[in-house]
Amino acid sequence: MEQWLIAVSEPTILAIDFIALAVIVIGTLIAMKDGIALLLSQHEIERHARRRLWMHYSHWLVAGLTFQLAADIIESSITPDWDGIGRLAAVAVIRTFLNYFLERDVSEIRELERAHESMSEPPRDPEKPAP
Repeated sequence: MEQWLIAVSEPTILAIDFIALAVIVIGTLIAMKDGIALLLSQHEIERHARRRLWMHYSHWLVAGLTFQLAADIIESSITPDWDGIGRLAAVAVIRTFLNYFLERDVSEIRELERAHESMSEPPRDPEKPAP
């Protein structure tokens, strides 16, 4: 039974790690393309555009980290010794913290954008119904 678990888990871990790599590389290339386009644009770079670029990129990073963490969880089921489990746990903790802080940054940026949008909206006439 254990050999079957290892035989199935190893290629699965490799496939999930490949997906994580692909997600991070694709997100990085898109962010790099968008960042260069932003820098080369004729208009002054506005904060909102930079925030939007960071948020979009952070979504790719969070997705990649999530796939890597999934591969770590599967790998923990076939790691035979405590030394390997300890290294795997350390990597998983680091990835979890990175994911947590990225998600927290994204939430803070969303809140800032909502506050900015609500401040820039013209006040509504209480007599008129909302559209």
